[in-house]
Amino acid sequence: MSSKKSKGKKSQAGEGKLSGREGFEAYYSSLFQDRWPSLKEAFQNENKAVEFHVSGAEKSYFLDSASVLAALSLPLQGAQNILDLCAAPGGKTLVIASRMSSEAKLSSNERSPERKRRLAAVVSECLPSNISDQILVSCSDGATWCRRQSECFDRILLDAPCSSERHVFNDEKYLSQWSPSRIKTVAMEEWALLSSAYRLLTPQGIMVYSTCALCPQENDEMMERLIKKFGQSDSLSFLEPAPDLSEIRAFLPADFELPSYEKTKYGFQILPDRASGAGPIYFSIICKQKAIEVLKNFNKQ
Repeated sequence: MSSKKSKGKKSQAGEGKLSGREGFEAYYSSLFQDRWPSLKEAFQNENKAVEFHVSGAEKSYFLDSASVLAALSLPLQGAQNILDLCAAPGGKTLVIASRMSSEAKLSSNERSPERKRRLAAVVSECLPSNISDQILVSCSDGATWCRRQSECFDRILLDAPCSSERHVFNDEKYLSQWSPSRIKTVAMEEWALLSSAYRLLTPQGIMVYSTCALCPQENDEMMERLIKKFGQSDSLSFLEPAPDLSEIRAFLPADFELPSYEKTKYGFQILPDRASGAGPIYFSIICKQKAIEVLKNFNKQ
């Protein structure tokens, strides 16, 4: 047997060990080390959903407080054309819609027809008509949207489909099927969505990219790829979150508080062991160069 073939078999065997429950445990314990036991314990505890009820709507919507924070961290000052690119099931769309101006338009998109129908129902039932009339619900593949349009949205939320380790951990079927190759596959899909979304953003635009993933390949490393691809031409930067809870306080329980978050290299992470069960969620606020001046002008007003 040649040494090349031998190395190939060893590599495959190594990958095989990093699969299923044992592989998942080994992979994430190496990432989080001494913190991993507390994260696992937090994953097993139920994350109490927060009721979001807009006055005049037929129904309430229940979502993770970490999702509230991520959607609230997208600055909407001066925004006219807003896009929620992967919007289903709809919680973040509701938060954005309840904050946008009466002159703004929100495109709320989902690529799955079934999930798009659920999204449309949430928009119709959980928002009053004066707000839902400002929303266009669509069914399209966000990764290819940039082939038809470019630089047309001044604010974008991309809550990308991700590895969702908390759900994997609590589902024996998905846990038994887990492997590192899944992360690579999901990261490829996320990059296609992120690069498309960035092309859809106007030169004055701001985007929030978010996932509920734990692994850096889907989070900060996505930002590194974005910088490498677009940074030199666009001089993109990253904003600190400045969520204004007063914008949506009337739609939340009186005792609601935003969860605590931790700084990463390019963004912020909410992890349930230190955020009263909220998350996990990673989000980064991506800002094109001209957007900084726009925000400064609005802050002066």
